[in-house]
Amino acid sequence: MNKKRILLVDDESGFTKLLKLILPGYTICEENNATKAVETALRFQPDLIFLDVIMPDMDGGAVAAEIRAQPLLSRTPIVFLTAIVSPAEAGGTGLIGGFPFLAKPVKKEKLIECINRHLPD
Repeated sequence: MNKKRILLVDDESGFTKLLKLILPGYTICEENNATKAVETALRFQPDLIFLDVIMPDMDGGAVAAEIRAQPLLSRTPIVFLTAIVSPAEAGGTGLIGGFPFLAKPVKKEKLIECINRHLPD
């Protein structure tokens, strides 16, 4: 069975490296430059994308829109990872701009639960 492929897009390389370490059962690709995220996603063909919201040069909303515009990626689940909004601040919806999100700092259990919800076997 092939490992699920997860793309981590965050300008903080320490954060993406930490996530990679706590998610050993997956094939992980890190991208720390938002302007290269779509190119990386097209090359890597992830099953799921975790995407930071606030990044230099291009915010997560713009990256998500560009990803959705790509026919090969249009159905790839995207989950925002952000420190700027809590679930309570999002009105309890668990959505930012129509995308699910997890608040940073995020626990491994929450990441696994999110992955299982968006990537069923």
